Amino acid sequence: MQILLANTGKKFVREWIFRGIDLDIKSGERVVVLGPNGSGKSTFLQLMSGYVLPSVGTIRWLSNGVVVPDDEVFRHVSLAAPYLEVPEELSLNELVQFHFRFKPLLAGLTTADVILRSGLEKHADKPVRTFSSGMKQRVRLMLAFCSDTSLLLLDEPCSNFDRQAVDWYQAIAAQFLGNRTVVVCSNHQDQEYTFCHRQLNVGEWKV
Repeated sequence: MQILLANTGKKFVREWIFRGIDLDIKSGERVVVLGPNGSGKSTFLQLMSGYVLPSVGTIRWLSNGVVVPDDEVFRHVSLAAPYLEVPEELSLNELVQFHFRFKPLLAGLTTADVILRSGLEKHADKPVRTFSSGMKQRVRLMLAFCSDTSLLLLDEPCSNFDRQAVDWYQAIAAQFLGNRTVVVCSNHQDQEYTFCHRQLNVGEWKV
């Protein structure tokens, strides 16, 4: 998945979050967008996902050189972010089964594999509402990593993680990133983007 932005900007009411972005993220590239809390990183990532539209300029997604229609972008994207809600009344097993009714699973994996690699197999039959914030973040990440998509978006992926969970994240990333395009948003937490080879700073897009 290639992403092209031309003079792109986003504002809420009268306040510009960012504008004037000219950017070409190549297919298979791994990019980190850096900035402090409240700088617009999450808004930028939602723009990448097609969930929000730019106020000015354009954003285009290309799959194998062919433009993806705006209303089809979601099929190519998986997103993990600590603010994303999950159906907490479901058990982990039910949640994984539910998720992969809408997103294709990576070839060679089963839903049981997803739970096993999350490290939460002992909690598979428990309601997600009983999970700690760190456990819920593991679930979000595993669902994103194991979805067969060409664009992976990660917003502060190590939020609520201790050192052991960070090690788990890095091991899972090494196994499941593959050749897809990856965009990570981070508050300068090095452990979240060790695999990225290009850095962008949201501060450079401020008015």
